Amino acid sequence: MFDIGFSELMLIGIVALLVLGPERLPKVARTTGHLLGRLQRYVSDVKSDINREMQLDELKKLQEEARTAAMAFEGSVRSEVQGIEGGLSSSVASASAAVADLENSIRTPVTTEAAALSSDAEHAAALDRQLAEADTHAGPPPFGEATAPADKVVPEAEPQLGLNFDVPSPDAKKTQS
Repeated sequence: MFDIGFSELMLIGIVALLVLGPERLPKVARTTGHLLGRLQRYVSDVKSDINREMQLDELKKLQEEARTAAMAFEGSVRSEVQGIEGGLSSSVASASAAVADLENSIRTPVTTEAAALSSDAEHAAALDRQLAEADTHAGPPPFGEATAPADKVVPEAEPQLGLNFDVPSPDAKKTQS
């Protein structure tokens, strides 16, 4: 602290012994030791207080930097969220417009067809056309209605194993006559 060497301490001790005397020197040395101890504790307390203040200032700076970084991050997140919300709202608006256009395009032919078919005869003709179109898409007829198409010729069934009960056999003709 004061950079006092051993020779300087010996000189101070000899001067103190001559000035104070051998009776009061131990009391003065003890008191001086207590005062130097208090001085050292006081200096160390001041140093620790200064260090705490410096650390507190550093922590405050660090806290402020963290706060500004958090605010900047929050601002960027908010701007991104607003951008996404804007994109979603425009997508929803375009989808709504597309749905509205689709609904209008579906409704428009129905209203024009209804206006064209004003009389009952026209309604009946339209129903007949729809039934005919449905019959073309219906598929094969059920089991009970097995009919051959008019353009196909059905070949006659050949007798199996020579047994045809519809046509009389030549032997049967001879026996009947």
